[in-house]
Amino acid sequence: MPSLRETLSRSALSPADVDWLHRLVGDWQMVADLSFADLTLWLPVQLDDVEDPHLSPWFLAAHARPTTGPNFYHDDVIGRPPEDDRHRWLTQVFETGRSVTPDGLTQVREQYVPVVRRGRTIAVLIRHTDLQNMRQQGGLEVNYLQISQQLFAMIAEGAFPTEGSATGVGRGTPRVGDGVVRLTADGLIDYASPNAVSALRRLGHTDQVNGADLSEIVTARFVEGSTVDETVPLVLTGRAPWGTEIETDGMNMTLRAVPLMRGGVRVGALLLLRDVSEIRRRERELLSKDATIREIHHRVKNNLQTVAALLRLQSRRLDDPAARDALAEAGRRLSTVALVHDTLSQGFSERVDFDEVATRILRATVEVASTRTVVGTELRGTFGRLLAEDATHVAMILAELVHNAVEHGFEEGPPGEQDVPTPRVVVEARRRPEGEGGKEVVEVTVTDNGIGLPTGPSATPERTGLGTQIVEALIGDLRGEISWDAAKPHGTVVRFVVRLRSAAG
Repeated sequence: MPSLRETLSRSALSPADVDWLHRLVGDWQMVADLSFADLTLWLPVQLDDVEDPHLSPWFLAAHARPTTGPNFYHDDVIGRPPEDDRHRWLTQVFETGRSVTPDGLTQVREQYVPVVRRGRTIAVLIRHTDLQNMRQQGGLEVNYLQISQQLFAMIAEGAFPTEGSATGVGRGTPRVGDGVVRLTADGLIDYASPNAVSALRRLGHTDQVNGADLSEIVTARFVEGSTVDETVPLVLTGRAPWGTEIETDGMNMTLRAVPLMRGGVRVGALLLLRDVSEIRRRERELLSKDATIREIHHRVKNNLQTVAALLRLQSRRLDDPAARDALAEAGRRLSTVALVHDTLSQGFSERVDFDEVATRILRATVEVASTRTVVGTELRGTFGRLLAEDATHVAMILAELVHNAVEHGFEEGPPGEQDVPTPRVVVEARRRPEGEGGKEVVEVTVTDNGIGLPTGPSATPERTGLGTQIVEALIGDLRGEISWDAAKPHGTVVRFVVRLRSAAG
């Protein structure tokens, strides 16, 4: 189905006219719901080889279905050309700028409304009412239809949508089904739908609704000393086409006002209102839970750093070099895990921007490695965002491999050759999908230009060290593989692949 932007590109409308139609379509769901009918928007195609612009064909640019009643069009109709009779009515309404309701139709009632902007007709809107499946006419239906006819008249006058209006109130913007109130020009309630009456009852108003002053009903429930948005009085009286939210003791309500105009004079207003207390309560709970999770990660990071510091202090009091090195290694590994929790504590997501973590691991590992030469590091490619559990595993693997490359690759300084490049460890990461179901793998290469792998009978790397055992265990947990190879002209290349866990898993 083509988008509205694509369909509007077929017309010769100015950018201001296109913006007007975009705002009309953005607001016309409310009109469709009030009129219990499908709405279609028709535009003339401007062809260069047609001298008479009234002979230009028409095309259907947009379509809206009501949520308050049966749909007339069940299939996608955007892009369809008009039938001969419809072409005639479209052309007539476009030329005259007057609404028309043709007679003689048996299964549908169609109302043709010119879409006017600044005195010019730029499109035609058709209201399609299914006569065979119409709702039974009651008080709600009669009032909704009356309001919709006022809106259609405003569209034909160029008074709807309103230029420069900001009607959205974020999550919880009211809709027709949430509650409809019609106000007089003086701000008194002329009609309130059952859902609107229920919302006002929950607000605390127990008296008669019709004839009451809406602004008095609402402002009487404000908590003393609370801050009231400056838009509230204008919305409650229907004098401005804005949206707002009010909060009373135990209730949140969003409101949206649409002034009803006739001949440039405000004759009343349409207000949509919605009780969003439950939505706001859930939002507050989510914010509280997010803040709690962030605080937990922050405390875990602090505890890990404290334990790492205690291990370093203890290692300095030992005379046994092997024991001292073991405690120092344990402290370094705890610091690596703390990096992941530190990153998690700074955001609301349980996913980690691992490129930032990898950069910090490279810097920290080189700083603490016991080597006589200065080793540079470089990160290429991207890890992307990883789940917290995956991030902890990959961080440990990366820290062990980089630490091993720095300490053992350059433990005797740079290789004894002339014009040897600067000692360097390069980490390159590539993330790619694997199979179906959104599964992904990360391929990582850790390359150094150090002394390289042992030669001769012991060419295979020693696999009995604690660091190597940790790496292989973590890679196995991520269903991955790892390999060691010699780099040219000297150095070591370690390649590993890990399979990420899905968010659902």
